[in-house]
Amino acid sequence: MSNRTYFFLILILGSLTALGPFSIDMYLPGFPAIAKDLHTTAAKVSLSLSGFFIGISLGQLLYGPLLDRFGRKKPLFVGLCVYILASAGCAVATSIDQLILLRIVQAIGSCAATVASVAMVRDLFPVSDNAKVFSLLLLVVGVSPMIAPTVGGYVTAAFGWHAVFIILTVMGIAILAATVLWLPDSYKPDTSLSLKPRPILMNFFNVIREPQFYTYSLTGAIAFAGLFAYVSGSPLVFMEVFHTDEKVYGWIFAFLSIGFIGSSQLNTLFLRKYSSEQIVNIALICQVIIGFTFLAAALNGLLDLKITLVFLFLFLCCIGYTYPNAAALSLAPFTKNAGSASALMGAFQMGMGTLISVLISLFEEPSIIPMVSAMAGSAFLALVVLLFGRRFITRKVEVREGTDAGMMH
Repeated sequence: MSNRTYFFLILILGSLTALGPFSIDMYLPGFPAIAKDLHTTAAKVSLSLSGFFIGISLGQLLYGPLLDRFGRKKPLFVGLCVYILASAGCAVATSIDQLILLRIVQAIGSCAATVASVAMVRDLFPVSDNAKVFSLLLLVVGVSPMIAPTVGGYVTAAFGWHAVFIILTVMGIAILAATVLWLPDSYKPDTSLSLKPRPILMNFFNVIREPQFYTYSLTGAIAFAGLFAYVSGSPLVFMEVFHTDEKVYGWIFAFLSIGFIGSSQLNTLFLRKYSSEQIVNIALICQVIIGFTFLAAALNGLLDLKITLVFLFLFLCCIGYTYPNAAALSLAPFTKNAGSASALMGAFQMGMGTLISVLISLFEEPSIIPMVSAMAGSAFLALVVLLFGRRFITRKVEVREGTDAGMMH
């Protein structure tokens, strides 16, 4: 493979990977403007974020079998077309109910890009290069939450929230054109694969029966729900409680992303000395302590903007260690059903994100308490699940040395 071909493939796959994070984060600074324009509240607008998480949960379970049955490109083309149409619909939505519904459809479309990009890495590159390629793609995923809300803040301030969805529509069109023109066919459709519900569900059932999977996948998903609580609650907290504008909120979001991204990358260094199990235990205990200290400070009125940023930064750092290692441990027992296990793990993660973002949206009064309560509660529940669930693991499969758990998130 020539350097030029390699570069273009990485560029296209990176763009596919970034589509979901940009769709989640870029419109967050526009929550107050959307609420005002659609005659609703910022808390109700956050339901459109919950809708997006629902769409991703459904999409991850949907596209895995479709990509194997029909090849990579056809489901990807359909998904991108759905994404483009839904994004354009979001730009002209006239009610919050329309926006929520269109965000669900938009997420189902974007999920095709996410799932296909992961599958095509294995198709297009030698196994020896896979770790390097995944590192590059995950760098894109990590940088996206830093860029997207910052750009979204400036775009919203200058042109209004509709412009954000117009930009996402144009991004979808550009990525679709690139996949049509330059992305090669990488996988021959498997016509023998059944798309009937029974064999698919049996596959999922066999995965769920594994104690190591349900213990660590649920632990990771519940711990990761603290990040969803932050993403869902932060527009209300920073722009309604602390009265920052869209531009400042974008920069705050970018700064806090450094905590999560940085710790997840440092995780690879810790794995040289400690096991994934040890890191999960320590990071989750720290996450609980930070979460409840944060909650106590919030309940006693001790929080200002700076102290809030410190607590959020530390909490997100813990998630950067907890989730990748929990993900690696949950997938470790599988060779045959790794795809189904990965899809289920993603569905658990997004399902928890949906639940916690819906709960936060129920509190319409500007307050930091719901967000912090959800963060502390998720950390505590994850620790309870870990302590209870690992009692049923009779044969633990460890993450092999050299497996980069930092790349599993």
